[in-house]
Amino acid sequence: MESSPQERPVYTMGIAAELLDLPPATLRLYERKGLIEPARTDGGTRRYSANDIDRMRRIADLQTDGVNLAGIGKVMGLQDENAELRASLDRADPE
Repeated sequence: MESSPQERPVYTMGIAAELLDLPPATLRLYERKGLIEPARTDGGTRRYSANDIDRMRRIADLQTDGVNLAGIGKVMGLQDENAELRASLDRADPE
């Protein structure tokens, strides 16, 4: 199954950090906390997709709003669960 352009991991950490206007250390922190899981090349280099960039942007926005990383993990988990449920409903009733 071929992935969509949004799902293809093409951005290096440096490019992702630049697009998000965040230091690379922040991206590594998000990964350590389990908020993001970048793809890895055979050599171990992180690669981010457009979806990953969007997710990290939402994480950074929540941080700016004063939500701590533990709270962000809960919020993102609930958002992911909600998206899965909506997709499941759409598949069951494709009207």
